[in-house]
Amino acid sequence: MPLDEKVLAELRARLSGRVITPDDSAYDQARTVFYGGIDRRPQAILLPQSDADVRQVVTWARESGSELAIRGGGHSPVGHSLSDGGVVLDLREMKGFDLDLERRTAWAQGGLTAGEYTSAAGAHGLATGFGDTGSVGIGGLTLGGGVGFLVRKFGLTIDDLLAADVVTADGQLLRAQAESNPDLFWAIRGGGGNFGVVTRFQFRLHPIEPFVGGIFVLPATADVVAGFLAEAEAAPEELSTIANVMPAPPMPFVPPEYHGKLIVLAFMAFAGKVEAAERALAPFRGLATPIADMVRPMKYPEMYGPEPGDYHPTAVGRTMFVDSIDRSIAQDILARLEASDASVRVAQLRVLGGAMARVPNEATAFAHRASRILVNLAAFYEGVEDRPRREQWVKEFEATLRQKDNGAYVNFLGEEGPSLVHRAYPGSTWDRLVDVKRRYDPGNLFHRNHNLPPDSP
Repeated sequence: MPLDEKVLAELRARLSGRVITPDDSAYDQARTVFYGGIDRRPQAILLPQSDADVRQVVTWARESGSELAIRGGGHSPVGHSLSDGGVVLDLREMKGFDLDLERRTAWAQGGLTAGEYTSAAGAHGLATGFGDTGSVGIGGLTLGGGVGFLVRKFGLTIDDLLAADVVTADGQLLRAQAESNPDLFWAIRGGGGNFGVVTRFQFRLHPIEPFVGGIFVLPATADVVAGFLAEAEAAPEELSTIANVMPAPPMPFVPPEYHGKLIVLAFMAFAGKVEAAERALAPFRGLATPIADMVRPMKYPEMYGPEPGDYHPTAVGRTMFVDSIDRSIAQDILARLEASDASVRVAQLRVLGGAMARVPNEATAFAHRASRILVNLAAFYEGVEDRPRREQWVKEFEATLRQKDNGAYVNFLGEEGPSLVHRAYPGSTWDRLVDVKRRYDPGNLFHRNHNLPPDSP
């Protein structure tokens, strides 16, 4: 049932920001998220301008019983940043950025994207490691862990999180850090949006000049795929890589004769001197004659290339960790990709380790510090009738690759259900997170996420 005029008037009176309803011309654009195929219709989209606005919305949602969704960048693969029939607290207009050059720290509001933050910090030769897509919001990415271009050199995004301002379910604004509310601070470093709305993050920044990076493309054979992973594991920590094994898209830097053929399209990111980067990259260049080699000295923000604003892919996927990828497994990956006719299908392989692995598992709610390779499998689908076939393909692909590491990275989880959330938070991590959830959100107001129900045993 739509919100009546009295309720809408109350919301508008409480907020300094906009209230967008279904009869507004901006409504359809405001409820559009990154992924296509998500068509949820909230009763209102609320755009706060301040912490006080956020507190008002959270208090109103709790008292009214309305379902509350939190939107930062709108990149949730399953559309958690929208509510069908509830309200959306949309942080996109809260983009404050306060840089302390002397201490190399920054306070950033939750509406910033990774690209916006990185450009602002990069103007001073500094960086915090986020993900690999500039339009992703810093909020959701950080709360789930943050695996990106600098993961081996500087660790996860949460490893550079120093403090956060959190509006909890009772409407309080709390500072979570090592010295105050340490249980909440532990939980938000990997536990997702289960505990409140983070309005501001304080991050550590690192000098990021010189830097060498860019796209690197090789033909995909079993030897090349296995060799790439082996070289990525053996590389110095300054080098982080993301290898996408996929049919070559018709991009201008890929010669036409390779279009549609399997390639390794990799992002290479070396946080260090040019001479050291050349030594680290030489083994990759020796795996095969590159199809494209765009790796060069650059400013770190250039790693986030331009993104079309009207790009809304419809895709299904699976995420997992694996212990190793040898030639035999690489051959299986290639065979699975060849067997599909999806317009886009990919096995994305990220070698971990380095700084990320030196943080104890129990230090944060991200419990996969020893995991060696993060794998994401995805296929695009064309319409709802095509989706079941693509889902079956990724499900069987995942089963083929499953190894001893049974964990999952929460930021890449789809709609697989509670068992997958348990894999993201295994054993004592789950128990501790549920205990924090009971204390800060006993009514599960914040459940539009990969949820940790407070009544879990």
